[in-house]
Amino acid sequence: MSTRRCLAVLLFTALTFVGSASFTRALGADTSLLTFNPDLEPWHSDLDEILSRRVLRVLVPYSKTLYFVDLGGTQRGMSYDFMHAFEAALNAKRKLREPLRIEMIPMARDELLPALLAGRGDVIAANLTITQARLAQVDFTVPLARNIRELIVTGPGAPPIATLDDLAGKEVFVRFASSYHESLLALNNRFKEQRRALIVIRELPGHFETEDIFEMTNAGIANIVVADDYLARLGKRLYPNLRVREDLVLRHSGDIGFAIRKQSPKLMAELNQFAKTHRQGTLFGNVTVQKYLVQTRWAKNPTSPNELKRFTTLLNLFQKYGERYRVDWLLIAAQGYQESQLDQSRRSPVGAIGIMQVMPATGAQMRVGDITQLEPNVHAGVKYVRHLIDEYFDEDSVDDLNKALFAFAAYNCGPNRVRALRHEARLHKLNPDVWFNNVERIASQRIGRETVQYVSNIYKYYFAYSRVQGNVQR
Repeated sequence: MSTRRCLAVLLFTALTFVGSASFTRALGADTSLLTFNPDLEPWHSDLDEILSRRVLRVLVPYSKTLYFVDLGGTQRGMSYDFMHAFEAALNAKRKLREPLRIEMIPMARDELLPALLAGRGDVIAANLTITQARLAQVDFTVPLARNIRELIVTGPGAPPIATLDDLAGKEVFVRFASSYHESLLALNNRFKEQRRALIVIRELPGHFETEDIFEMTNAGIANIVVADDYLARLGKRLYPNLRVREDLVLRHSGDIGFAIRKQSPKLMAELNQFAKTHRQGTLFGNVTVQKYLVQTRWAKNPTSPNELKRFTTLLNLFQKYGERYRVDWLLIAAQGYQESQLDQSRRSPVGAIGIMQVMPATGAQMRVGDITQLEPNVHAGVKYVRHLIDEYFDEDSVDDLNKALFAFAAYNCGPNRVRALRHEARLHKLNPDVWFNNVERIASQRIGRETVQYVSNIYKYYFAYSRVQGNVQR
């Protein structure tokens, strides 16, 4: 493997992890590193002051693969492992009496640059492509991966595309806080000059990370996306329905690096030296691609012809009871698909029944009739979601979407547990009224990934059904 590709794979892939236990820390009951405190004292300092306060703040996106806190409080992910390797190297080199500590501060991707500029962090470790727009705001370390190309990646339902010109008039899905979005806008400018139809750029939710986007594309939920070449190749190994178009290049020769504030030459020098050393070494040589993905319940495609036919058959039922119980019926349909793929004949090993996988005791409590029958089953499931919202999450501070997401989490792991997770989120200055990137982080630590993946899949199916209904949020 070439040095460039090796470095790209080892240092920046959001689909790969380091298995070295020496860089994994258990937090136990201390969840301070989960917290992004918006009231943190802003620091605009170089390395000397960072060493004097003995904390280096690293801004990262909270990702199922790039950085997350797992069951029991163990921090994991590529960014975590890399930055703590830097911590160990810097402490060994400086022989500090009181060693430097790396503090990981997870947040949404679109908040990373503003937080760095405001002094809330010292380094962004987030797989950022170096662009002129970003260079106007921050400095970057020496490239840790060079000559990266942005490629078109398609799923099983994508239309024929022979050249980039064939993207005219097609839907392409990207996060707007990405270099991919910049590249698509540049291509649209050329199409406009040539009087071609413009690419229809669809915005993906900001909390979707690369693995989420590949998962949706593999399932056919999003047909055309953009990815860095090394990510796309690794994604192909994990998601067999992806087609990586090496011939369709949006951006040539991109470089990736860590972002730091301007006028931080000493920090820049240390990071540059560390990066160069690691380019040549094998510290991260034993990467296990599927370490954290093998137990994931990957999303399926709820809008394939057969699945969409089943959805259409049930549409009136979901609308009827969604309206009756004031819950977005597309969210309910998405939950039904997650539970059973909308299959009323489904029975779980623990006795859950039908489309909504209602337990017999819950069905009896809802008093809607025989839940082994289609309509009472859907009725019971929606009524129970409404019950969960009214009983546990009916607060003015929580919007309707998050009320439903909390109810789905409670459907999966129990309402009292979700209420406790929200309380703990508040203690750690996360937003207790928002599931994604907030309460879900506590859930991942306290109860593992199952409930987090459950709610995430429902939202992906909701996104898919919303497209079908023409309600995609731009």
